[in-house]
Amino acid sequence: MTDTVVKEAAPTVGSHVRNYLSRVRGGDIGSLPAVLGLIALCLFFGLMRPAFFSAGNFANLFTQGAAVTIIAMGLVFVLLLGEIDLSAGYASGVCASVLAVLLTYQGWPWYAATLAALATGALIGVAIGFMVAKVGIPSFVVTLAAFLAFQGVALILIKGGTNVSVRDDVLLAISNRNVPPPLGWALFALGVLIYAGIQLLQWRNRHRRGLVTEPLGVVAARIAMLVVVVGAAVYVLNLERSRNVLITSLKGVPIVVPLIVVLLVIWTFVLHRTAYGRHVYAVGGNREAARRAGINVDRIRISVFVICSFMAAIGGVVAASRAASVDANTGGSNVLLYAVGAAVIGGTSLFGGKGRIIDAVIGGAVVAVIDNGMGLMNASAGAKFAWTGGVLLAAASIDALSRRRAAATGNR
Repeated sequence: MTDTVVKEAAPTVGSHVRNYLSRVRGGDIGSLPAVLGLIALCLFFGLMRPAFFSAGNFANLFTQGAAVTIIAMGLVFVLLLGEIDLSAGYASGVCASVLAVLLTYQGWPWYAATLAALATGALIGVAIGFMVAKVGIPSFVVTLAAFLAFQGVALILIKGGTNVSVRDDVLLAISNRNVPPPLGWALFALGVLIYAGIQLLQWRNRHRRGLVTEPLGVVAARIAMLVVVVGAAVYVLNLERSRNVLITSLKGVPIVVPLIVVLLVIWTFVLHRTAYGRHVYAVGGNREAARRAGINVDRIRISVFVICSFMAAIGGVVAASRAASVDANTGGSNVLLYAVGAAVIGGTSLFGGKGRIIDAVIGGAVVAVIDNGMGLMNASAGAKFAWTGGVLLAAASIDALSRRRAAATGNR
């Protein structure tokens, strides 16, 4: 009897693929549309403008989309609860203003000014979360009010329309410097070894306990795909990008890329390997059921806004690093729209209960590719907004239709 159970619990690669296709047909599509869309967009812009695939432009994609991607990571937590944070963009601007004022006007060291900016983000999240969870004001209303208020706060901090320069070398390096190529390859090898070790260890533990496991071939294929995709990216980024090597050399992975990877790993672990993460999904799936299960729903609701604003603060630091300055428009303009769009385009549901941190990274890549590709084609700002808005509308439509399909097939 035991042998029979073990045999049934060991699916083949073919059955694993059929099960995946069945889930897709049942509405569980995850980030598949975003990945396919990203590939299609890259091919389109690459054919229209061959310079799109150059090493220099490839590096620009990472630095251009870094701040938006980081803010989108924080928004994933809020969206998982079916809430929204319209203030995330300008919250990042306020935190960047705190950084710049303390650094430039008060003479604080970079680490103290950065900690103050991150603490400001956390406090903003506590205030917003308290009003949503304890006072009972809808998150749309609270964050819309904050969206307007933070514009004024940023203007007050930087004294109106002035531009505050950020000159600290450590902060400027985040978005404007690169990891030396040998170190980039070493980090790549270390990351692959850690990922492969975790995947194989999980497979072995589940197999030894007689639990249903993925076929070992699927695990190996996932590891191989990581090696190929990330290895190719590191190779391209390590190519010489300078137009005049005699003056300066420009090669290596941008420093902001390892930062995004570290944040991705940390928050993915939090969501999928901790009780807190399970509680977030539970509250997002059914708030009343989570409450009856003993989960402190208000605490979870407050915490996601804290994480969102904290990540917005990191995004503000990255934006200040890239621009080497902070002004009244930092965190404004299209930052919020792009960040929300990145999370939703990547596969995070607007209805709550479904989403991953990797969705923000994939969606951020889609947004960055559209913005970059349209720029190479000399498209107007209106065309960029129209294309990005169209992609966001398509992502939201796919989300709604997939949920309807999942409900009809019992895969909710």
